[in-house]
Formats: sequence, C-alpha cells, structure tokens
Amino acid sequence: RHDFQRSTEALQRRAIAFRDTSSDVGTGITTETESLRKSPAAVIVAAGKRVGEALRTIEEYSKLDQAGESGVARSIESLRYRFYDIEKQIAATLTPGRERMESVRICVLITESGCKLPWHIVARQSIDGGADCLQLREKNLDSAILLDRARQLVQMCREAGVISIINDRADIAMLSGADGVHVGQTDVKCTDVRKLVGPETIVGVSTHCLEQAHQAVLDGADYIGVGPIFPSTTKPRKDILGLNYARAAKRHIGLPLIAISGIDHQNVGQLLGIGVRSIAVSAAVIASDNPKQAVQKLKDRLLTPA
Repeated sequence: RHDFQRSTEALQRRAIAFRDTSSDVGTGITTETESLRKSPAAVIVAAGKRVGEALRTIEEYSKLDQAGESGVARSIESLRYRFYDIEKQIAATLTPGRERMESVRICVLITESGCKLPWHIVARQSIDGGADCLQLREKNLDSAILLDRARQLVQMCREAGVISIINDRADIAMLSGADGVHVGQTDVKCTDVRKLVGPETIVGVSTHCLEQAHQAVLDGADYIGVGPIFPSTTKPRKDILGLNYARAAKRHIGLPLIAISGIDHQNVGQLLGIGVRSIAVSAAVIASDNPKQAVQKLKDRLLTPA
C-alpha cells in the first residue's frame, strides 16, 4: 500500500478531480451476488479481483506518453505481481476444511496390523463410540487393495456423518471420495497436495516444531498434527516432544491442532491440563477388546468441562 502511494503520488491529486459519483453506473446497479458473500474466502476472491484489475488499469494508463516517462507503469507492474503472490497466500489460508476440523475431538487411526478385531469392525465400533474422524493409515498395502479399503472406510464414515482421512496418498483420497488427506514432513508437500485435491478437500500436516506449524499455515493446511507427545507402541520414536510443543502450538497457531502419539485414557488428562481437547489415537482404541468403549471413555474425558 505504501509503495503504491509512492509510485502514484504525482497522479493522485489529478485523479481526484475525475471522480463523478452522480454519473457512476455502479450506484444504481445491484445484483444478488454483490449483496451476499458465502465465506471469508469469497470476500478475498472478490476483493482480490478488484485490486488486480485496478492495478492493471492504472498500469496501462500510466503507459501514456506523459506519464510513462516517470516509470510509474513499471512500478505498478511490479506491485501487481507482488499482489498476486499475496492474494494466493491469503486465499490458501481460508479453506473450508478448517471449520470442519474445529469440531473434531477424536480421530482414530486405523491400521489393520494393529487391530485386535477385524479392521472394519474396529472402524464401525469407533464410529459407534463417538469418533469424529477416522484416518486410514496403511503404509504397506498394494495400491489396488488400499483403494478398495479406502472406499469401504469412506462409505462407512459418510453414512455416519464422520470425517474420513487417508494417510499420505492424495490419489487414493481423491479416488475414494474421502474428506481429506494427511501428510507428514517427508511426504508430498502440502502446497502440492492442495493443487491436486482442490480447496474443498481437508488437508492435514504432521508437525514437530513451531517452524513447521507456521509453514503449514502458509501452505494452506486445514489442521496440524502435533507430536509425538508420548512414547508410542504403534510408531516408536526417540524424539518425544512431550507437552511443550503442544502448549506452544496451542498458544501461537490458529489452525485446529490434534495431539498425537501414545495418547490413552491414563495420560489424556495431561493434554486437557494445557487446554488441548483434540487427539488422534491408535493403539488405545484399535488394540482394545472393545473399541467402542475405548472411544467412549476418551470422548467423555475430552468433553468434560475444565
């Protein structure tokens, strides 16, 4: 804005003289789309198009002989390209999936090898117990088998009004009709995933520090996984972060966050103590004799007022 002011300072006082509100056709034109915006993202798109068009018009008029000598056109052209990048970054942070993930309290990660019961029974019982989201997390299945399983999970979730997420594989998420895809720090980048799946699909990113969390915001993630919080039998790691990162992410990051790794009914109270009420669980549910009861027990803790 300040650069625009400096670039056009010599023209602004002259431009004011050309204002003609009484003859402006816009004062008498109203349309349904002009009086209603469906979302903040729609506001950004509408405002962005106007700014881009205005800059291009000013740039072109500045190329007239009298003004062109001052280099105004080149300055406005530079501003226009800078604005396009800013517009893209802002739009990336206003995807609708964020609002959906705000209501998630428990996401159950389904991996067949870790299930005590058949995976589809575990998935069904998790839904019946109150899981808000199921994530299919299979690293070693052939693609055809994975796609078939994903379609089964998605159908199950859709019938129950539960969010379905596919781990790692944006292609499988798209083909199965899943609500979203989750990627880690070594998987395909969030920005590239977003290009594939579009703005409506939920995209989650695993993060292990504030720098990664801030980058996920800029890259257009709808939520972040925060961890590893506690030691996990499902995915053993040496770099256990404990509660410190979850506490910092809660304070500094505006995205919905889901704590992950080693969470069960015995330690979930520690997360509640720092204000974190959204968790991803695996062994605590899928390795249970009664997944439904395991989810219910955790859900009751998460929904209990502080």
